Amino acid sequence: MDIFVLLKMVPDVVEELVIGENGKSLDPQMLRVKLSDPDEHALEQAILLKEKHKGTVTVVAMEAPEVDEILFTAFAKGADNAVKLTGDWTGIQAPSIARLFASYFSSANRQLGSQALVLLGSQAIDDLEGEVAPYLAELLGVPYIGVVTGIRLDEENKKIMVMKEFAGGLRGEFELPLPAVLGVQAAEKPPRYVPVAKVRSVMKSSHVETLEVPPPEGIAGLSIDRLFTPEAAGKAEMLEGAPEEASARIVEILAERGLLGR
Repeated sequence: MDIFVLLKMVPDVVEELVIGENGKSLDPQMLRVKLSDPDEHALEQAILLKEKHKGTVTVVAMEAPEVDEILFTAFAKGADNAVKLTGDWTGIQAPSIARLFASYFSSANRQLGSQALVLLGSQAIDDLEGEVAPYLAELLGVPYIGVVTGIRLDEENKKIMVMKEFAGGLRGEFELPLPAVLGVQAAEKPPRYVPVAKVRSVMKSSHVETLEVPPPEGIAGLSIDRLFTPEAAGKAEMLEGAPEEASARIVEILAERGLLGR
């Protein structure tokens, strides 16, 4: 089984986000990035499938800050191959990203075989609609399902059983032929941890393939006029004193705002 995992670096919202001088993008000097959480689950799901059914896992990522460390971490977790796509990604958005990955799969010796599976995170903090995966599936001419939380492989019939989550706590199981593209919401197990020492060791013994891919042309996307930081709506009032005094003040505040009868 050939499993491809497409990884994406996103801003780490634990850190304060600073708008750049142009007012249209985040300041790269103040920006810390990390692997998108759903992509981390997609990688874990790929490793689990490999451990159960054998095969190979190939991780593919667009060039970005800190991406090399993420690719070597994928090696340390159990990936067999890693590919970094290089190029000018300024302003590139979901439709173009999908075309970029599609061009990778259409290149020599990378066509999807009858036992191929492509996994992505179902969404990212800067792409809550999760558009890349369905765009990519359409371009590759293969089926797609998103918000996936479980995958079972039927090797004899070359198909997979996919568990998909819906709103309201509902779940549904779908049967798909291979090859296919899946948007993973959560792996069947939490993403595994690998120590830094193991990652450093892998850096000495593993090789990340670098492939230059020109950005697709003629793909329209959103145009950002300006970014704004959130406006502070007010400050919290800290209540001091004994519990009785604090509870009395809470009642006063609720009454002042018409939430309680006097």
